[in-house]
Amino acid sequence: MCGIAGLFYPATPKPIEPSRIATMTEALAHRGPDGSGVWAAPGVGLGHRRLSIIDLEGGAQPMASADGQYVVSYNGEIYNFREIRAELEEKGAEFVTDSDTEVLLHGWRAWGPDMLSRLNGMFAFALYDAARRSLFLARDRMGVKPLHYVELSDGAIAFASELKGLLAHPLVRRNPDLTAIEDFMGLGYVPDDASLVAGVRKLPAGHFLLLERGKPVPQPVQWWDIDFSNRAKGSARELEAQLAELLRQGVRSRMVSDVPLGAFLSGGVDSSAIVALMAEATAKPVETCTIGFDEADHDETAYARSVAERFATHHRTRTVASDDFALIDTLVEAFDEPFADASALATYQVCALAREQVTVALSGDGADEAMAGYRRYKFQHAEERVRGLLPQGVRSSLLGTLGRVYPKADWAPRPLRAKTTLLALAGEGDEAYAKAVGVTTPALRDRLYTESMRKRIGGHRAEARYIEAMRNAPARDPLDRAQYADFRHWLPGDILTKIDRTSMAVSLEAREPLLDHRFVEFAATLPVSMRLRGGEGKWLMKKAMEPWLPKDVLYRPKMGFVTPVSAWFRKALAGEAMALAQSPMLTAWFDRKAIERIATDHKAGRADHGRTLWQLMMLERSARRLFG
Repeated sequence: MCGIAGLFYPATPKPIEPSRIATMTEALAHRGPDGSGVWAAPGVGLGHRRLSIIDLEGGAQPMASADGQYVVSYNGEIYNFREIRAELEEKGAEFVTDSDTEVLLHGWRAWGPDMLSRLNGMFAFALYDAARRSLFLARDRMGVKPLHYVELSDGAIAFASELKGLLAHPLVRRNPDLTAIEDFMGLGYVPDDASLVAGVRKLPAGHFLLLERGKPVPQPVQWWDIDFSNRAKGSARELEAQLAELLRQGVRSRMVSDVPLGAFLSGGVDSSAIVALMAEATAKPVETCTIGFDEADHDETAYARSVAERFATHHRTRTVASDDFALIDTLVEAFDEPFADASALATYQVCALAREQVTVALSGDGADEAMAGYRRYKFQHAEERVRGLLPQGVRSSLLGTLGRVYPKADWAPRPLRAKTTLLALAGEGDEAYAKAVGVTTPALRDRLYTESMRKRIGGHRAEARYIEAMRNAPARDPLDRAQYADFRHWLPGDILTKIDRTSMAVSLEAREPLLDHRFVEFAATLPVSMRLRGGEGKWLMKKAMEPWLPKDVLYRPKMGFVTPVSAWFRKALAGEAMALAQSPMLTAWFDRKAIERIATDHKAGRADHGRTLWQLMMLERSARRLFG
């Protein structure tokens, strides 16, 4: 895996100082500790930091074609590069390296932007075409690899894998985008269509941007989208066999590496399935690792150990304290923008453990989104069935009234917390789901903002993008729409940002077999009952894995790691919570008394504001680094 950065002048080809590019790439050194390179010509400069994975000797970048017409700086892996290479060689292409990078140069010459649909991989790259005087920026289908860009005051377009690469350029202005603060407080992350630094943009997943000299900067073009509008035909047994084969292909394609490779193993369905299929594909013991926790409710090491023993892996476990928040500042630096998914603490720790033995690790991310594995899908599916039985007028008047008068009881057992469910049923499904995936509710956000902040963000609301995505989704069923919205926003904004930044922070390449586009596209065609049945998510995937995995792994309740932030803010971080109200950074946007009130109520146990306090703390620390 690598880091890329560069500059392009669309209007006038101004000279570029190579040292400027080198400074930008140096900020990304953690993404590529094995080498660096800079290439510059009038009006364009490309930089690269390399983590050597394929063709260790011959894959240095930026890489130019033999005739010098094309130059590329690339972050990622093209898993089917050998097949594409063979096709290009039949067309007369002559290769001088064995790297997947060179496939991009010959592929562009042969097919231009249409090359992207042939690529099976994770990638973000910048390719300069001297004949067209153009720079082509592209990002993979799911958004596994990031790419940020910004227009500078001197007319240049600057780009980089991470925000810190852009901020290394002196012309990037550091002003906050207040609508992105609303997005973060609503969702817990700054989504892919926003940035906390005003003017900075992220190339969306499945999009490209073609910059041509002498032409205005265009909008990104979408080259891929997931489609839930079609349904696969065939019996459950036939579809199960297809799914198993796609899983096998996804895993095997991601095992190509010239450096040590392993897998994360949590003991859950997804990572266990990957390890099982890795073990099938190699005679050597698979390298696996697990992070355990000192609280039984969070610890899955026993399940991971049983899977490791079943497939005779070389397994390592490290136990960490569930109340270990010492890595907070490390994460703030790694993520640049505020990121409130506290499971990033555990993800960083397992990445660090893996990096001690391997350079590449396979991850189980993606199956929950593709196969409806999250609990929220089960609730959403059940709520939509109720909505279908009751007219909207009845739901609005009866259930809405009940929801408004029902007491809010964060302290009560989950079945007794009916207020949220009643209010959700009273409204439309897309609005209810948008709120369900959020963190801090719209009502609480409004109470926290200063009057000035409310006016400055206007009518912008974090949930709006989810509602729009669900309403415009290529889909047949409400579950389709929820999954589609998660693919557009949650997956690239939270899940893939988390694994990219935490793995890259320790110079580890993470690969996601369950986000192989062939598997994802197939899963989107499955009937709802084969994704979610009897309250069981990933139903067909679990059936397909029964020959490999025991039922106590496949069908046990989903655990996951839940960081105890609420407990932290009542004990060790209680002082930190109260100090948030005194932060000049936060009080420019949030009401001091409102912060004090939620911190006091939380500490006293009158309400649970742990996640909101965590958000505010991460926002304060990130904003201090960016704007302080």
